[in-house]
Amino acid sequence: MTINNHGEELILDKERAIFFPKHGLLAISDLHLGKSAHFRKAGVPVPSTIAQSDLNRLGVLIEKYHPKTLLINGDMFHHSLNSDIDDFYKWRNDYKELNFLLVKGNHDKLALADYAAMRIEIHEPSFCIGPFCFIHDAPKCTEEELYPISGHVHPGVTMVGKAKQKLKFPCFYFGKDYAVMPAFSGFTGLYNIKPAPTEEVFAITKESVFKV
Repeated sequence: MTINNHGEELILDKERAIFFPKHGLLAISDLHLGKSAHFRKAGVPVPSTIAQSDLNRLGVLIEKYHPKTLLINGDMFHHSLNSDIDDFYKWRNDYKELNFLLVKGNHDKLALADYAAMRIEIHEPSFCIGPFCFIHDAPKCTEEELYPISGHVHPGVTMVGKAKQKLKFPCFYFGKDYAVMPAFSGFTGLYNIKPAPTEEVFAITKESVFKV
């Protein structure tokens, strides 16, 4: 789905990403690579294919939009180095010409040398481009005239059907003062938001993105 926000065209993709054509920028949030391996190490039976599935989805998006830059809006890695992050090392080599930017989130605690080895450019606390300012965990940024785009909360919206059944979907949220991106990883929960009438929410299904 294509929308206009602050004078720019934004493409909201059902794979929980936003493409900014003017800047050649593909943005996602909350990739949480390493989370499944972290749980497995703690004895929780989590499938070992989660990280690979998320990387495959991301690869499809890169082939679809051919961005110059991939921006991860926080929580790219979940705590420490592990087997899931080893998979990323290998995957990263398929996109050597692509610029990778990371706006650090609360889970991004690897050493700077580790990010450098993966050719990931670090920005903290925000990265601003055009009228937008990406920041992970707060609806504010260092440039007051810019529109903040955050992540962190894993937003979802609940819809009630004709038979009063309730369905919850991940979503994009665009308020007056800031926006919130959905979590990219399939291994995350959802925080239910209740938008005001003046706020825009776009629900995400396996087939499409639609305005609520």
